Amino acid sequence: MKLSNRCQYGVRALFDVAFYGRGRTVRLQEIASRQGIPRPFLEQIFLALKKAGLVTSARGPKGGYRLARPPSRVRVGEIIRALEGPVQPVPCETMEEDGSPCDYMDRCVMREVWSEAGRILARYFDSVTLAELCRRGEAMGLDRAGEPVEP
Repeated sequence: MKLSNRCQYGVRALFDVAFYGRGRTVRLQEIASRQGIPRPFLEQIFLALKKAGLVTSARGPKGGYRLARPPSRVRVGEIIRALEGPVQPVPCETMEEDGSPCDYMDRCVMREVWSEAGRILARYFDSVTLAELCRRGEAMGLDRAGEPVEP
């Protein structure tokens, strides 16, 4: 299963808000610069994250985005679902390009395998919080000032 760039960028961007923001608002330009994500793409991503209730925004010179909840209560799975929908390696219910159900649903031996794989992935993504990603960032030596620590 390959997650879209939108989804990968969204997780990185919320990690950035949690790690570098520490409760304050973070401007999209800061996130774009640190994470190497095009700002116009970030704007679209943050609209979806705000709609999903994962971030709040503030306008003005000190404006930007902040997490709607503490990092320990924001799960990677929530971010993925907000940006990509359900975690499904193969969306069996709507396999055809026109969105209609797959003709082989009632006789597909792999259907339950794909379904279980999706459940396992969703459980794993839901077990990882932004707080955990922040701990991993610290363990990697990321500097809270925004630049990697020199070895």
